[in-house]
Amino acid sequence: MFIKLPNINRLSFAIQIKAPREKVWDVLWNDNSYRQWTRVFSEGSYAVSDWKEGSKVHFLSPSGDGMYSTIAKSLRPELMSFKHLGVIKEGKEQPLGEESKKWSGAMENYTLREKDAGTALTVDIDVTDEHRKYFSEVFPKALQIVKELSEKS
Repeated sequence: MFIKLPNINRLSFAIQIKAPREKVWDVLWNDNSYRQWTRVFSEGSYAVSDWKEGSKVHFLSPSGDGMYSTIAKSLRPELMSFKHLGVIKEGKEQPLGEESKKWSGAMENYTLREKDAGTALTVDIDVTDEHRKYFSEVFPKALQIVKELSEKS
């Protein structure tokens, strides 16, 4: 699912969650819980999508800025794969600029596997050189929130 883009690094994060895949899937993509675990990236962030394969996703901040992507693959509750395409400003998709051309086509995959009476969640994400440190520090915090939300009864 990945193609190698210049100046792109592939990062991988994994966490073991004591909950069934279906519950973890719902925590990842349900609007309320999505807003909770993604707040570590940007307070108030949210996504607009029907979460179906081939559909667009708008990943947005409260101001309406963010990025747009397509769902390259969706196999509930096993895999969600995004292909990131471009930038959104004030709620509108923007034409590709010099900055967005550097990462357009980058992938982000969420894989959920049954393991040890729970779920092994792995996230593989393509990031630019300048965002590598940020995502390396912040993504584990986001996955910890996914774990906590998923393990609540």
